Amino acid sequence: MNRVLLFLMAFSFASCQENKLPYLGTASTQGDTTIYPTIDSFTMLNQDSMEVSSNSLKNKIHVASFIFLSCPTICPQMSVQMKEVQEKTQSMDDVLLLSYSIDPKRDTIPALKAYANKIGAKGNKWHFLYGNQEEVMRLADKSYYAIAYPDSLAPGGFTHSGGLLLVDKDLHIRGVYDGTSNEETKRLLKDIAILKKEK
Repeated sequence: MNRVLLFLMAFSFASCQENKLPYLGTASTQGDTTIYPTIDSFTMLNQDSMEVSSNSLKNKIHVASFIFLSCPTICPQMSVQMKEVQEKTQSMDDVLLLSYSIDPKRDTIPALKAYANKIGAKGNKWHFLYGNQEEVMRLADKSYYAIAYPDSLAPGGFTHSGGLLLVDKDLHIRGVYDGTSNEETKRLLKDIAILKKEK
């Protein structure tokens, strides 16, 4: 959680400095070119058993979260905030929402479909992703800088961060937001508008 909070503070500071979102993660250089980290390659299935991959996300802005359906703490609040993002971006074909399940053993595709229907998620906008648990947790850690791992002492059996991650059309992370906060969701929506103006 500390890592997410550090990103939040760095992002908030940078947003105040200029009307362009920062790139998160450690950049490298090749000659005079700065190379920013991107989301690693992946292929998973959504609640409708349709493939969603890193390739299908190119040229799309996406907002990502890491959840599990039996989560007794922050996940329901995160879904409320993600639904708000869904409603506010429904007319934006270039904005998608991804909720990666960190508990594929219990969060089967039918379970994800039932949950999506229950909360009013729209299949063309909000994808609940089912994949290999190890791959999901690797993506969380290495690509999204999020926390997600099994923890027998944590409520529900997992420790995970509650951040919503904003990713641009080139798969660079551009922001992280508290997924339980209405105010943070408003900031996320404003930042989506900023990203949409980028060339």
